[in-house]
Amino acid sequence: MSVLIKNGRVIDPATGLDDILDIFIENGTIQGMEKGLSVSAARTIDAEGLVVVPGLVDMHCHLREPGYEYKEDIESGTKSALAGGFTSIACMANTNPVMDTGAQITFVKSRSAAVGHVHVYPIGAVSQGLKGEQLSEMGDMKNAGAVAVSDDGKPVDNPSLMRRALIYANMMQLPLISHAEERRLLDGGTMNEGLTATVMGLRGISNAVEEAMVARDILIAEAEGVPIHIAHLSTRGSVELVRQAKKRGVQVTCETCPHYFSLTEEAVRDYDTNAKMNPPLRTAADVEAIKIGLADGTIDAIATDHAPHHIDDKLCEFEYAANGIIGFETALPLGITHLVRQNILSLPALIQKMTVNPADILRIPKGRIAVDGMADLTIFDASAQYEITKESIKSKAKNTPFIGSKVYGKVLYTIVEGKVTAWE
Repeated sequence: MSVLIKNGRVIDPATGLDDILDIFIENGTIQGMEKGLSVSAARTIDAEGLVVVPGLVDMHCHLREPGYEYKEDIESGTKSALAGGFTSIACMANTNPVMDTGAQITFVKSRSAAVGHVHVYPIGAVSQGLKGEQLSEMGDMKNAGAVAVSDDGKPVDNPSLMRRALIYANMMQLPLISHAEERRLLDGGTMNEGLTATVMGLRGISNAVEEAMVARDILIAEAEGVPIHIAHLSTRGSVELVRQAKKRGVQVTCETCPHYFSLTEEAVRDYDTNAKMNPPLRTAADVEAIKIGLADGTIDAIATDHAPHHIDDKLCEFEYAANGIIGFETALPLGITHLVRQNILSLPALIQKMTVNPADILRIPKGRIAVDGMADLTIFDASAQYEITKESIKSKAKNTPFIGSKVYGKVLYTIVEGKVTAWE
């Protein structure tokens, strides 16, 4: 079907484009992009007052299939991503069985092609079975379609294994994504270490748990002269470690997640397990450091770390509750509410960290708007305010502390290969 998008504010961070334009889509590709296009189309979208951007790219999520379909599956997870404006997502390997072979990568790709609503890019495991003992078959997974490797959910505890993994991943041209957590410092912690944890009677997790591993992995990457990507930064120390490494010329990139710039440890004050995550929510000073890191370019990308759980995984004592929150449908509005409207980032800068930057880190041809390019687009109203409700969530899971929050930035249309889904 042909589609004509009229009078939208078109933002393409890859080229610096930010103008009021029309876009004509036919046969799944963009056939024209200019002011005042005069063409006939089967469907016309009046985008006056709306923003048109490349389809959002999430470089870090969990779809749970295979093995944990009671939490989420590829069909429900990709529908949630679509509702959040994401047209391309990269899913982590901590499934059951673990995505550590080409066969497992092939399964996820074929299943996504059959029932998925967006482009799905599997991320293979660094180590076999996520056990941190032997390297996975990176070449086999790369040939099957893996776009990166990570043991996310678990760190690579052994520094020698991490060193070899970085070398081999670089040979295979696969980005390696580090889950930075020094587990020997955890000491049974379940939330951020500090006064709030003491008052609540919970054991705390020091910033050093994250920062020690960030420092280790940066130093290994620097010594070997290879790239590394650090997942879900949450502390001011981690931001500073990455900042200084970049100044030294280390090939390090990093991401943070919306909850780390919009919530503090106070969100768990009432033992709200929906606010329990790993890394944990930190202090106001850490949140401010994350915002500064986003503003000065230290933090390259914003990822959701979409981590769906069944209600039984959260409806229990805080210490025993599963870590993680869903994130596809709240990422863009939280960015607009807490970054753009607070003048931390311009709207084009926010979109850059949610489109072209993660796409470039993963080395996938997404996150751009171009004539003759695939028509993957997101259209939203940046000024629309609304309340996040449980009923509106498309994910199979509802584990988020943002239910009841009022936010700005509502996705109205998500377009994947020219197919339009309206959320009005």
